[in-house]
Amino acid sequence: MSKTVHYLKDYQPPAYLVSTTELHFDIGNSHTAVTAHLAVVPQQPGAPLVLNGSAELVTVAVNGETITNYALSEEKLVLENVPAVPFDVTIKTLVKPSENKSLMGLYESGGNLFTQCEPEGFRKITFYPDRPDVMSVFTTTITADAARYPVLLSNGNKTGSGTLSDGRHWAKWHDPFAKPSYLFALVAGNLVPTCSSYTAGSGREIAIEFYTTAADQDKTAFAIESLKHAMRWDEQRFKLEYDLDTYMVVAVGDFNMGAMENKGLNIFNTKYVLADSRTATDADFAAIESVIAHEYFHNWTGNRVTCRDWFQLSLKEGLTVFRDQEFSADRISHATCRIENVALLRAHQFPEDAGPTAHPVRPESYEEMNNFYTMTVYEKGAEVVRMYHTLLGEAGFQKGMRLYFQRHDGRAVTCDDFRAAMAEANGINLDRFALWYSQAGTPVLDTAGRLNVGAGRFELTVKQHIPPTPDMAEKQPMTMPLKAALFDAESGTPVAFRRPGSSAELTETVLLITEAEQTFYFDNVHQNVIPSLLRGFSAPVHLHYPYTDEELAVLLAADTDPFARWEAGQTLYRRAAAANEAALAQGLPLPEHPKLLEAVAYVLAADLNPAFQAMLLEVPSESELWADRANIQPLLVHQAREALLDTIAAHFMPQFLSLNQKAACAEAQADPAVRYEYSPERAGWRTLRNTCRAFVLRADPAHIDTVAAKYEEMAQNMTHEWGILSAINHNESPVRNQLLNAFAEKFRNDALVMDKYFTLIAASRRADTPAQVQAALSHPAFSLENPNKARSLLGAFSRNVPHFHAESGAGYAFIAEKVMEIDRFNPQSAARLVQAFNLCNQLEPRRRSLMQSQLQRIQNQSGLSKDVAEIVGKILA
Repeated sequence: MSKTVHYLKDYQPPAYLVSTTELHFDIGNSHTAVTAHLAVVPQQPGAPLVLNGSAELVTVAVNGETITNYALSEEKLVLENVPAVPFDVTIKTLVKPSENKSLMGLYESGGNLFTQCEPEGFRKITFYPDRPDVMSVFTTTITADAARYPVLLSNGNKTGSGTLSDGRHWAKWHDPFAKPSYLFALVAGNLVPTCSSYTAGSGREIAIEFYTTAADQDKTAFAIESLKHAMRWDEQRFKLEYDLDTYMVVAVGDFNMGAMENKGLNIFNTKYVLADSRTATDADFAAIESVIAHEYFHNWTGNRVTCRDWFQLSLKEGLTVFRDQEFSADRISHATCRIENVALLRAHQFPEDAGPTAHPVRPESYEEMNNFYTMTVYEKGAEVVRMYHTLLGEAGFQKGMRLYFQRHDGRAVTCDDFRAAMAEANGINLDRFALWYSQAGTPVLDTAGRLNVGAGRFELTVKQHIPPTPDMAEKQPMTMPLKAALFDAESGTPVAFRRPGSSAELTETVLLITEAEQTFYFDNVHQNVIPSLLRGFSAPVHLHYPYTDEELAVLLAADTDPFARWEAGQTLYRRAAAANEAALAQGLPLPEHPKLLEAVAYVLAADLNPAFQAMLLEVPSESELWADRANIQPLLVHQAREALLDTIAAHFMPQFLSLNQKAACAEAQADPAVRYEYSPERAGWRTLRNTCRAFVLRADPAHIDTVAAKYEEMAQNMTHEWGILSAINHNESPVRNQLLNAFAEKFRNDALVMDKYFTLIAASRRADTPAQVQAALSHPAFSLENPNKARSLLGAFSRNVPHFHAESGAGYAFIAEKVMEIDRFNPQSAARLVQAFNLCNQLEPRRRSLMQSQLQRIQNQSGLSKDVAEIVGKILA
C-alpha cells in the first residue's frame, strides 16, 4: 500500500481555478452518468491541470474536443499542454451508488440517493480540483425517473424543473455563492417535505423545507423550531442573516457523520433531526438543537468564509463549535452547558492529546484527511476561540468577527487570518497565541499560593509545561487567560482585592499567562483566602493547586462560579477514587472518605438548579481517572470507581429516595399536556430523577422488581424510560433481560430507539454481555453497514471497561475483528472504531502486549485502508 504524507509547509496555491461548474446527473437504475463542465482559469500557465477523481472515467474534452492524451493514475487525471488562457473542460463519468458502502461521494440508502463530499468525497463523483481553495459557482441539473425519485435537490435556489416524455423529470439548481467542491450536495428520492418559513430581520421570507421518509415526517417539528431559533440568534448575536431563498435539511439513516453543512442543502444523520418525547430523550432534544444550529452557523463560518486547505479545518469547525456552544448556553443554561463542554473535552480530547494520535489544532501533516475530524480540531479548537473571547470580551470579539467577514467573505483563508482579524480589530498583538495552533498536548499549570501578611497581599505562582507528544518533544510556553478569584477561608465569602498599579477593587480577574513561570499579586488581602482558579474553564489545561479537602468543600459550597464549584467536587471524587485504588492494590480495607461524604450530603440537601445538582453527583469516568497515567490497570480503576459509587449509594439511600420524590413533584407541577415534552427546566428535573434512580438501584438491586411492576407508569417518555433501563442495565436479575426485550419489541420499527437498545446491551457490566453482543450482531434491526448501529453496539462495547479490557484479551480481539470487517466497505467508520486502542501504550505490560498483538493483526490485514493504517501505525510506533 502506497503511503503519501501531506505537509502544511508544502502548500502551494492552485495552478488553476474553476470560475463556474455545471453538473448534469442522469440517474439510472444501476448507475448514474455524470457530466461536468468546468470553466477553468489558469493561474500558472504551462503547469499541468491535475484533477482528483476515482469514478469510472468515460471521456474528457477540452474546449469541446475529446482528448485521449491524458494520464490517469492514483486518483489523479493529469492534462498536459492545456491552453494558457481560460478554457473549458468537460468530463463524463459513471458512478454506481448502490455499490458504494463507504457513504462518501454519491451513495444509495433506503432506495434514495445522497451525497457526502467533505473532505474528499466529490472525487468519487467526477474529476475535479478537489481542494477547499478552489471555489466555483455551481449549477446542477438532475434527471431521474419521476416515480422512483420524485424529489430532486441540490445546492442553492431552484431555477427550473419539468417533465420528460419517458416518465422522467428534471430539476435545475443554481448556487450564486462560490464554494469548494466539498460543499456540493445532491439528494434524489422518494422523500416528503415538511415546510415552514422564517422572516429574517430584514423582512425577507425564507422558505424552510425538511425532507424525510413519510414515516418520519411527524418527528421534525422540534428540529424546525430549533433552526428558527438558530437563525434568530445568529442575527441578534452576530448580525448574520441567511442569504438564500430556501433552507433545506434532508435526514438519512446511513451517514458517517452527524450532519453536513452543504450550502442551502444540509444533509443530516436522522439522529439529529427526528424526535418526539416517546422516542427521544431530553439529551437527544438538546443535541438536535445544537447540531441544527452548528450546521446553520456554518453558512457564514465555513461556507461564506471557508478554509484554504484541510490543515486549517479548525478555522471553520472550532469557530462554529464555539458558536453552537454559545447558542446552547443562551437557550439552556450557561452553567450546565459549560460544564458539559468541559466534561466532553476531558473525556475525549485530553486523552487524544496524551495519546499516539496527538496533533495540534492545525496539524502539520496527515496521511488520510478523514482522520483529522477529531476532538482536537473541533472541541479544542473551540476552546482556542473561547480564549480569544475571554481575552477580548464580547465587544472586542465581535469587532474581530466583523473585520474577519469584511476582509474574507467569499474567500478560502487560514487560522492565521482569523487571528490577525481579532488582533487588528482590537489593536492587540496576538502573535504568541499562534502556538495554540502549532503545539499539540494539554498544558499543565502547577500553581501555589501564599499570604504575604507583611505586604497585605496574596501571591500566586504559576508554572506551566506542555508534555512531549509524538510530533514534538520540546514545547514553548503558551499564552492563555487564567480567571481567578479569592474566597475567605473561613466564611467562603468573596474577598475583594486590587491588582498592582490599579486602585479598582475586584472580585474576579483574568491573569495573562505568557511565561514558563510567573507570580501574580492580589493586593489589599489580609486574611487567609482560598483561590478559585481556572474559573469558567478559561483555558484547556490541567491545573494543579494543593487544596486541602476542607478548602475544596468551601469552594463547592460557596464559589460563585459554577464550573469552579463542580471542579471542587470532581477533585474530591478523584481523590477518593485514587485512595480506593491504592487500598485495593494493597489488599487493604477501603477508606471511609469522611470529607467527600460531607460534600455529597451538602449537595443532596442544597437548594440548587436540578441539572446542576445532578452534575455535582456525577463521579468522573474511568477514562478521566486514568488520564495521563502509565501502566494503567483498567479493571483496578474500574473497581475503585465502582466501590466509590457503592459507598455513596449505600450511605445516602434515604436522601436519594427523598430527592427523587422532590424532583417528581416538581416535574408533576407542569401542565399534564406538556409534562413529558422537552424543555430545559423539565429536563433538569428528569436528569436529577434518573441520577437518583441509578443510586437507589445500586444500593438495592432487588428494587428492580418494584421497577418492573411500575414500569409502564414510570416510563412516560423516553428520558424516563432510558433512565430506568440504564439504572437496571447491570443488574444480573433475569428481570433486566425481560425489560430490555420488551423495550426492543415495543420499538422494533424505530431505528433510532433500537440504537439505544444496542447501546444498553453493549454497555452492561453483566457477565453475559459478550454473548448478548454477539447475539445482537444477528438482530434483524442491526446492520454493520449502518454507522449508527456500529457506533451504538461496537462503540459502546469498546468503552465497557470490564469487558473490553477483559483479562483474556477477548474484548480486544472482538473489536479488532470488527475493525477489519468494517474497513472492507467503510474505512471512515472503521478508523473511528480502531481509536479504542489509543490507550495501548499507557496500559500495564500484559494488556499492552495483548492489545499490540491485535493491532499487528489489523496492520497485517490485506487491503487495509489508509484511514485505519495511519492510526494503527501511529499507535504501534
